[in-house]
Order: sequence, then C-alpha cells, then structure tokens
Amino acid sequence: MCGICGLYSPSGAPPPAVVDAMRARIRHRGPDQGGTEALGPCVLGHQRLQVLDPELGYQPVANERGDIVAVFNGELYNFSELRRDLAARGHEVRGRGDTPVIPHLYEEYGLAFVERLEGMFAIALWDAAERRLVLARDRLGKKPLVWTRSGDGTFAFASEAKALLAVPGVRREPDVAALDAYLALQYVPGDRTGFRDIQRLPPASVMVVDAAGLRVERYWQPHAHVEQLSDDEWLERVREEVDAAVRARLVSDVPLGALLSGGIDSAVVVAMMASASSQPVRTFTVGFADGRYDERAYARAVAQRYATEHVEIVLEPDAAATLPRLAEAFDEPLGDEAALPLFLICEAARNEVTVGLVGDGGDESFAGYERYAAAALAEHVPRPVASAGASVLRRLPAGRRERRSPVFRAARFLEAAAVPRAERYGRLMQVFTLQERADLWSAAAKDEIGALTSAGFLLGPPPSDGTTGLQLLDLQTYLPGDLLPKSDIASMAHSLELRSPLLDRRVVELGLSLPDALKQEGRTGKVALRRAFAADLPSEVADRGKSGFGIPLAAWFRGPLQPVARELLLDERARARGFFRPEAVEHLLSEHASGRADNGHRLWTLTMLELWQRMHVDVPVPVA
Repeated sequence: MCGICGLYSPSGAPPPAVVDAMRARIRHRGPDQGGTEALGPCVLGHQRLQVLDPELGYQPVANERGDIVAVFNGELYNFSELRRDLAARGHEVRGRGDTPVIPHLYEEYGLAFVERLEGMFAIALWDAAERRLVLARDRLGKKPLVWTRSGDGTFAFASEAKALLAVPGVRREPDVAALDAYLALQYVPGDRTGFRDIQRLPPASVMVVDAAGLRVERYWQPHAHVEQLSDDEWLERVREEVDAAVRARLVSDVPLGALLSGGIDSAVVVAMMASASSQPVRTFTVGFADGRYDERAYARAVAQRYATEHVEIVLEPDAAATLPRLAEAFDEPLGDEAALPLFLICEAARNEVTVGLVGDGGDESFAGYERYAAAALAEHVPRPVASAGASVLRRLPAGRRERRSPVFRAARFLEAAAVPRAERYGRLMQVFTLQERADLWSAAAKDEIGALTSAGFLLGPPPSDGTTGLQLLDLQTYLPGDLLPKSDIASMAHSLELRSPLLDRRVVELGLSLPDALKQEGRTGKVALRRAFAADLPSEVADRGKSGFGIPLAAWFRGPLQPVARELLLDERARARGFFRPEAVEHLLSEHASGRADNGHRLWTLTMLELWQRMHVDVPVPVA
C-alpha cells in the first residue's frame, strides 16, 4: 500500500523538488520508504507501506529495458497467477510481490493490461517509447487518484488532493457548485473534488496523457448475469465466492486483523478468516457509552464464537479536539459522520496490525439497505396520501427531534413517496433539501452556483429497474463518492491498509445477479448472505437488521460540540466567505439546541465543510 504522485510536462522536464514536496504531504500513506524518479518529461514519486515482499518490493518498478516505469498504490490479489503467466512469456519479474508485474503486463497487453488486474489499485506508468503517462484506477474506486493541469500544460496527479496543493500555481479555489452537491449528499459526487482545479479519475478508468492532450476510457461496468439456479445453488455460490475473496486477501508479510462491527458483513469476513487461519484472528471493535450506538455485544459474540484476539475500544472522544485532526486528513469535503469512529478505530488498530479486513460493500453487493425496500414500498403509496401523512408526522415532536425514531423515519419515507419516482431515491439519500439549500446559500453564492439541483438529479436515474438498479446506482455514486474515500483516508491517515472482500469484483457481480427473493424480504436485506452463512454466525448477529455505524450527533451538538459549531460557523472568518446567510445558520443551531428539531447531521456537514476550508483552502498557494 502506498501513496503515489507525479508530474508530466510535454514541453520540458518538471522539477523533482516539487514531487518531493508532494510526497511529503502523503508520507502517512507509506512511511516505510519513498523516492522520486526523474524520467525526462515525467517525474514519478511514491511513498511505500511495506505489506508484501519487504526486501524487493520497492518502487518505482520497470520492465527489463527500463523504458516502462510504474508506481502503484494498492494490492493485486491475482499477482501469483500474473507472475506465472509473465514468466511463461519470458519476462524476468523482480522479487515475489505484486507491484513488479505491472510494467511487464503493460509491455504485453498495452492499455488493456488493467483488465487483467484483480484487486484495489491506482497506477501511474510512464511509457518512454510512446512518451505518454498512463493512469488507472480499480474497478470500484477503492484507491483514489486525483489530477490537475496548469496553464502551461503541466499535468500533476496524486493519491490525495493535499499533494496537488504543493504544486506551484495550483489554486485552492473552492468549486461552489460542487459544495452545493456536497450539502445535498454529504459528499461531492462524480469526478469533482470540491476544488475548482482538481478532478478525480473515475473508477474503472484509464487516462492517457501525452503531448496531444488527455483522454479517459472506461474499461469495466458492473453487470447482473441472468442464470437459472435453485436457491441452494445460489447460496453455495455465495459461500464459495465470499470465502475465496477473503482467502485471497489474507496474503501479507506483516500483521493482519479485522475491524469487527456488530453487523453481519464484518462477522462473515471474520468467520471466513478464522476458517482459513491456523492462528487466532485479531479483531477490533469500537463502541459508545450511548447504548443506541453501541454494538460491542454483537461483535463480542462473534469474537467469542471464533476465539479471536479481541480488542474493544470505547469511544468517549473529545470530539472538539478530534475534529481538526479529521479535517486535516480529509482534504475533500466529506460529511459522513461515521468517518470519526472509523478514523479512531483505525488509529487504535494500527498499534497492532498493518492490514485490516473489513465488511465494506455488503450492502451494495447483497442489497442490505432499508432504503431499497422503502423505494419499492413507495411505489404502492398514493402520492397525496404520502404527502398528507408526512405532514402529520412532522408535526409530532418525534417526527422532528430524533432521527432514529420510528416516527422520524416514517416521515422521511412518506416524504420520499410523495415526490415523483425520479426524485424518490434522492429524497431518501439527501441531507439538505433543495429548499433548505436555497435558504442557506447567500444571493452571491447562488449566482455563482447557478440553478440549484435536487439530490435526485445529482444522482441520476438508476441504470435499471428494481433493487438491482438501486444497487448499480449506489455502486456508481455513493460507494465511490462516500464510502470508499472514507475508508481509504481514515485508514491511510494512520498507515493502515484496509481490504474489502465483499467488494471483490466477482462477489459484486454475483450479488447483482441474485434473484430478488434472495436480496430482500420485507425490510430485511442481504437475504442470501444471511442464509448462506447462518450456521457460521451467532443467531443474534445473523438475524439483526441494518443499523449503520452512527454516532450521537444530536447529543454532541447540544453538548460539547454546540459552542464549537457556533464559533466555527458564525465567526468573522466564516461570515467573510459570504457563502451562507448567517441567519439561516443561526436558525439551524438554535432550533437544534432547543430540541425543536434534530439538525445534528446537517450541523456536522456544515462544520466539516468549514473545517475543510480552514485546513485546505485558507492557506497560501506555493510559488515556484
């Protein structure tokens, strides 16, 4: 696992010192080794976290002639197979790890080399003969890669935006339209980042940069495959594919463990790890004193079942002190509050292990979200009835004050059922409604943004009907925009590598292909996963519904975070930006503090946005 960065100039030799400065910004991603390699028009930089082949796994890597050179961030789970194939074709591949196969694969297959990779990766490769830079990301977007281009044509790329901000001339100007999308969804969707000049390379894409310009091609799309199998045959396939995905992710030359929540996804991963390992699995769980957010009892049941070396961490964090650390790590706006406990559990786990397996992706792969069931049920509720019911429930105290209460959730469902189908899923996902954003932004900000758009418009329509369409939509939007950046940044901030077996490409496509009856049953999702592994899990875990990884935001913003948020969001520095109407911010704060409404999630989203601007926007631009 590594951090990568670099420069390419079609008209000259970029300065290696700039790449040195870029590497310094992402040293946390790979503190074990680092270096800068000047290759004429291209300079490649890397920071290495030693996981495989500590002696010979250094970077950059090259082919035998040295005219194809690459740096790599990630893990290739089929590297042994690739090494055998390359050896049979006469290649001499250095060492025994995964990274050195990359230039040889490119030499054999050209740009199609990426289609042979199974794993998580971001790659930068310099082809001296063609005088072109090639960038590539894995299929689902587990490993990040961002880029920018300056006025003189110099192209820069990096694992994190903070490295690009070390390049002279790169502006720290916020993209206000992207920030509006952030307020709607709690993340910036698509290939935008929050910075006007910085973009993401999309998942499953290859970019070629040369003197003629740049072009991007997509090499993979997730698909559901129609097969006529019995339920038992489907369940056996699920067991086989998940078990194989876990086993493939156990290859490591450094200590390895698992982040164990109280949910079924990570429990299945730990169960399969235990069956494949001759040594006790190391597991790490985070909990809260507030029982509504505490899942330690469920995680403990799994740990006891498999006699893991289990560590429980009770979070009673000084949230005010932790927020700046979190904002420093997240150099793109992210309002997912689960980043905080994940950041802290990764910090604790890194004291014991270098690699951790997680249950990320179970909801997308196996249809675990309750909102999938809600979207289906909404089809059967007349819109006038839904609108009237939502209005009634919102007038009840419980419909405004407690986000996790049944009344609040019912009101949210009815509000979604009351809008046209095209807007429905966006309503279930949104943080700030279109009207709330219109009230929040200043007139000047709205002029800069242009027409405000709904969450449904930002997400776009599902690619197909039913639950499968919603799974595909989440795989295209929520997963690469929110969940995967959250996991990558929160873990790599502490030099911890996370691996996600349930996001194995084969597991994802199997999950998409399952019949609806093995996806959802009423409000219960992940039916196939539950049934396939029922015998491997404690019943209290196998039978649990979806709970999510929440934190007590409502209490925090009425307690220790109340003065922090007020100071951050209403001081002169915030007002001087001219983004938000102070009276609208004041209303959100006072309404929440009084208990008239639960604005905890909205206040978290605004607080993290303001901290992002202070940490990553309000600083001098480097000069050459």
